[in-house]
Amino acid sequence: MKAIFKKVDTLRFGRRGVNNYLASAIAVSISGFVEDDVLHIGEAADDVEEKLRVVLTLSINDGVSPLSPADLKLNFYYESCPNAENFVFDYVKEHIPHAPTLAAPLLRMHFHDCFVRGCDGSILINSTSKNQAEKAATPNFTLRGFDFIDNIKSLLEEKCPNVVSCADILALTARDAVAVIGGPYWTVPTGRRDGLVSNVTEALNNIPAPNFNFSVLLKSFASRGLDMHDLVLLSALTTTAATKAQILQLVYGPHEVFFNEFAQSMEKMGKIEVKTGKEGEIRKHCAVVNG
Repeated sequence: MKAIFKKVDTLRFGRRGVNNYLASAIAVSISGFVEDDVLHIGEAADDVEEKLRVVLTLSINDGVSPLSPADLKLNFYYESCPNAENFVFDYVKEHIPHAPTLAAPLLRMHFHDCFVRGCDGSILINSTSKNQAEKAATPNFTLRGFDFIDNIKSLLEEKCPNVVSCADILALTARDAVAVIGGPYWTVPTGRRDGLVSNVTEALNNIPAPNFNFSVLLKSFASRGLDMHDLVLLSALTTTAATKAQILQLVYGPHEVFFNEFAQSMEKMGKIEVKTGKEGEIRKHCAVVNG
């Protein structure tokens, strides 16, 4: 394995200085590469970033517009539900220290949500007798924290009925949970609306799988407006075993550098195909589409 990493270390992942060894280790650990895949990456290192640029260009030419943040803004609920963001943070700050292992699953939940139909809270919808929702997809079996999100939503409904979306609650909660346990903090503009559709097949087809080869993984990220730099950074905190201690062991140099870079990628991810304005709805209960 040392020989593999030595070869992969030639990759030029970090345009802002993220350690190449870290990038290689993360890519191997979360993407399920077999040895031949890793060696192939090393041999093709000089072409990787150029290939990514091609993928991004193809995505644009195909009409893909994954990031739609124009209608999101900080303190979106300033008038309609004052202190909504602060309420979420206070709830997280009160409860997550008693269940710190919930932070990583909440972060993964946000990640999985954004990769299927954009960041619209569709991951939160329950299956019915007529529809198998995203929760039923194998990659989502290990997610935890749905009740946590539901509790926040219920309390906000008492304060401001039909105002704060489940999609925003999930985005804010994921950020705040990570920050409360000592991880990075990033900006979360709000104004997302909730999606109306949640489908198990779409989840299986869109959530990055462990058996994705490198090219498929790159294309998956690129089609959502994310680049190789984002792939490396986001992958570090989206494994089921992710904890602050494990992350810091992987980081080369001051962890603040990694945290800052990760925060920027999370801000980008949180804007993937968001629904705003009159799109979607504001669910009364996060697990159920309004009837």
